[in-house]
Amino acid sequence: MPEGDTIFRTASTLRQVLAGKVVTRFEAPAVRGTGPAVGTAVSEVEARGKHLLIRFGDDRTLHTHMQMHGSWHIYRHGERWRKSPAKARVVIETPEMVAVCFDAPVVELLDRGDLARHPQLTSLGPDLCLKDADIDEALRRMASVDPSAPIGVVLLDQRVAAGIGNVYKSEVLHACRVDPFLPVGSLGSATRRRLLETASTLLRQNLSGGPRRTVREGLAVYERGGRPCRVCGTVIKHRRQGDGGRSTWWCPVCQTTEAGS
Repeated sequence: MPEGDTIFRTASTLRQVLAGKVVTRFEAPAVRGTGPAVGTAVSEVEARGKHLLIRFGDDRTLHTHMQMHGSWHIYRHGERWRKSPAKARVVIETPEMVAVCFDAPVVELLDRGDLARHPQLTSLGPDLCLKDADIDEALRRMASVDPSAPIGVVLLDQRVAAGIGNVYKSEVLHACRVDPFLPVGSLGSATRRRLLETASTLLRQNLSGGPRRTVREGLAVYERGGRPCRVCGTVIKHRRQGDGGRSTWWCPVCQTTEAGS
């Protein structure tokens, strides 16, 4: 599943291509509602955590969420698509370029009222990809969750803070030396703040593109099960956690933050 940094970069690319441009073709065959008419301009492209919003001059908004397999592609007119047209969920053409969304499971056309009432978008926590992310608000939201929930699960809760996915969950917990399976209620306020601030820092360090890095060598623990920890040499462990069975990688020696710290 694309994480906040990936969606932020996607939005930046789409903004360069679409913002201020006139739509010459819009297709979203499986989506309810009427899309923007030919001649309507794209007014803005915005990332909200893992969600992407394309706003049009007629007050409609296209909402996409990539989940595991979705992606946006940009093509010149006449250029061969890298995926089958049958997988296209949305096609937006301008006089210069073509933007295609493939395989996204969530594609919605929203009017202003829909946007204001949207259950997911309106419940999102602060977007940690933003330099002015409201960490205090994220801490307030974290304090309201079930105190017995493992911190590795809480970090993935987009209602607490938006943008953290499985990669950053594991990487942030390792960077802060926190056991992923500790109950969030056992962690002190300083540790909670450090986790959120580290997540924001690492996400923002990867907004410009290129291979994702959280340490000089690349990634510290993510998908490195059975390999040595880059800090202490202990074998990295892997286990699934939470209702969704999401994978977690961690170092059993480095990540030993005491409860209440």
